[in-house]
Amino acid sequence: MADDFTIEQDAIHLEDADESRDEEIANLVPFIVDRYKRAEDYRYQDEERWIKSYRNYRGLYGTDVQFSEAERSRVFIKVTKTKTLAAYGQIVDVLFANNKFPLTIDPTQLPDGVAGDVHFDPKESPEVRDIMESPYGFAGDGKDLQPGDTQTTLNERLGEYANKLGEIEGVREGVGKTGTAITFSPALVAAKRMQKKIHDQLEESGASKHLRSTAFEMALFGTGVMKGPFAIDKEYPNWDDEGEYNPLIKTVPQVSHVSVWNFYPDPDANNMDEAQYVIERHKMSRSQLRALKKRPYFRDSVIEEVITRGENYEKLYWEDDLSDYAPQHDIDRFEVMEYWGTVDIELLEEQEIAIPKELQELDELQANIWICNGRLLRVVLNPFKPARIPYMAAPYELNPYSFFGVGIAENMDDTQTLMNGFMRMAVDNAVLSGNLLIEVDETNLVPGQDLTVYPGKVFRRQGGAPGQALFGTKYPNVSSENMMMFDKARQLSDESTGFPSFAHGQTGIAGVGRTASGISMLMGAAAGGIKTVIKNVDDYLLRPLGEGLFQFNMQFDFDPDIKGDLEVSARGTESLMANEVRSQRLMQFLGVTSNPALAPFAKFNYIIREIAKSLDLDPDKVTNNMDEAAIQAEIMKGLQPEQPPAGAPQPPAGANPMDTSGAGGGTIGTGQAPVPGEQGFSGPPQGATQQAQAPSQQQPPMGTIQ
Repeated sequence: MADDFTIEQDAIHLEDADESRDEEIANLVPFIVDRYKRAEDYRYQDEERWIKSYRNYRGLYGTDVQFSEAERSRVFIKVTKTKTLAAYGQIVDVLFANNKFPLTIDPTQLPDGVAGDVHFDPKESPEVRDIMESPYGFAGDGKDLQPGDTQTTLNERLGEYANKLGEIEGVREGVGKTGTAITFSPALVAAKRMQKKIHDQLEESGASKHLRSTAFEMALFGTGVMKGPFAIDKEYPNWDDEGEYNPLIKTVPQVSHVSVWNFYPDPDANNMDEAQYVIERHKMSRSQLRALKKRPYFRDSVIEEVITRGENYEKLYWEDDLSDYAPQHDIDRFEVMEYWGTVDIELLEEQEIAIPKELQELDELQANIWICNGRLLRVVLNPFKPARIPYMAAPYELNPYSFFGVGIAENMDDTQTLMNGFMRMAVDNAVLSGNLLIEVDETNLVPGQDLTVYPGKVFRRQGGAPGQALFGTKYPNVSSENMMMFDKARQLSDESTGFPSFAHGQTGIAGVGRTASGISMLMGAAAGGIKTVIKNVDDYLLRPLGEGLFQFNMQFDFDPDIKGDLEVSARGTESLMANEVRSQRLMQFLGVTSNPALAPFAKFNYIIREIAKSLDLDPDKVTNNMDEAAIQAEIMKGLQPEQPPAGAPQPPAGANPMDTSGAGGGTIGTGQAPVPGEQGFSGPPQGATQQAQAPSQQQPPMGTIQ
C-alpha cells in the first residue's frame, strides 16, 4: 500500500464530522459497496483460473482431483514453476538490461512551448544579420509565426537557455547552416532533465523492486498491477553533531505494486482506459489504520470510531487456498476499501462537499474515497490534472475481450495435468513391476505356516498331489511407454506456452541446436514470444507510469528547466537484442562511417553512447557531450608535443616519443648490413679484391719449378 497524499493544500475534501451528522450523509458507502460487489462477482471466473495456476506453480492438487484406490503415487512434476520463473527472469533481464528503469523522455517531432533547435553565428556580419532579422524575412527562413505568436515569443521558448542566449543578438530558430554557427537544442535539454529527474524519483521509491513483483504476477496469473505516482514523506536517517537523531524529511513520488487479488476494476472495461472506477482492498492492522491520521484529509474522529467498533475483516474463499494452512481463529484486521473513479455530482453535494463553480455544470466528477466498517474515512476529489485513475494493469498475453490477461500457468494447464497423470502411472507401474506377485497353493503346504516371504524362507509341504506350491508372477513393466507420453506432453507444453525448454537451460537438443549458430537461431526465434510480452509492458505499464510521473512533476514540482512538449517512450523492447550482438553491430556501423565520404552522415555522439550502453557502462560517466568533447579536444591538443619547424635537424630516434621503430634510439641490430659499394661498407673495395685474387689465378710458365 502506498502512503499517498496530494500536495495541493486547497484540495476539495470532506471535513471531519461527529457521528450523528456523518450517519445522515453516508450515502456514498452503499454506492461504493454496490460497485465492489459487482466487480467481485464478475471476477469469480478469473479467480478460479488464478487458483488453478497457483496450485500448478506450487505443485498442489486441488479438491477437484480425485484419486482411485489403485493409484498410490501422488507425485506432481512442477514444470509450470520452471517455465513461470524462466519467463519472469527473462522479463526482468530485458527490462533492466541497461541497469536503468526502461523509461526515456524525448522531445516530440514538432515541439510546442519550447524551441526545438536555435542557433547563432558569432562571425556573421551585421549586414547579413539585419537581413535575416528583418520582420519581412524570406521564404524558408524558419521565421513563420505560429497562431498567436509574436516576435518576442522565441525568448520565451528557449527554456534553460533563456538566461544564456537572451542577451545575444542574432539568435534564430532552427539548425545552423554554416560552419561557424553554434546550435543549441532547448527541447532536447528539457527532455533529458525531465528523464534524469524521473529516474531519480523511481530510484528513491524503489520502483525496480515493485516492477519485479508485478512481472512475477504477470507471468503466473497473466496480469500485473502497479499504482502511482503518489507523494510521500520519505525519512532519511541523520544524526546531528551532538549525536541526536534528526532525520531529514523529503517529499518524493512513489509507485508501488498491487496484488491482482486485491484489485477490483470496472467489470464493463477491457483495459484501464475504459475503466470508470477501480477498488483496492486493504488488510490493515490497528497501527496501520491509525497511521492514516497522519496523512492529509483523513478524518481522525471517524478512524477512532472505526477502531472502537472492532476488527471487521472477513476472509474470502481464495485466501485459504493461497496459504499453506487455514487457521481457524478470527482475523485480527480491518477491511478497508480504496475507491478511485467517477461519482455523480449529486452524491458529492449530499455529502456537503463544496463543488467549485466551474465544475457544478458537470454530471460527474472523479474522487478518491476510503471506507471501513460502513464509515467514510476520506473523501477527496481526484487531485490529478488531467484527472486519471492512478493504476496500471499490464497483461502477459493480451485477451482483447477481458480485462485480465492470460499467463504461462494457464496456457500449460492441460499439459501439466497430462504430465502428472503419465508420471503417476509410470511410478505406480514401476512399483508393481519391481516386485513379484506370489500365488500360494495351500493344499500342498502344512497348515498353520506363516506365509511371509523373505530370503531363505522354508515352507513345509505335506503329502498330496505332486506339483509346485508357490508361483511367482512378474508384472510387465510399461513405464517406458508412460515416460514417452510424459516427454510428449512436455514438448506440447513448449508449444502451448511459446517458451521452449532450451530457453531455460534444457539440454539434449538435437539437430540444428547442436551448433553455436544453430542455438543462436533458436534463441532468436524464441525471443519472438517474449517480445510481445515486453511490448505489452511498454504499452500498458511503463508508458502510463512515465506519463503519470511527467504530469506529477509538471503539476506539483514545476521547474521551468523541464518545461517542454515532451514524449514519454518505453524502451523495454530495445533491450531484447543481446548486448554482444548490439555492440558488434554498432562497431560494424562505426567501421562503415570511417569512410571520410560517409562520416558527415553519422551521429557519432549517439553511436559512442550506445556502444557504452551495450558494454553495460554508464554513458554519462564514460562519454562526453558535444560541449565537453570540444573542451577535451583542446586539452588533448595542449598535451601533444610541438613539431619542429621545417628544415630543423631531427632528434635521434630515442628522443622522439612518436618514433614507432621500437629501437629506443639504438642502432644495433637494426636494418641490413651494407654491401660493397654502399656507404658504411668496412671491407676492401671491390676492385682491390679482384686485383688481389688475379696473381693467384695466373698459370706459371712452362718449365718453371714450383
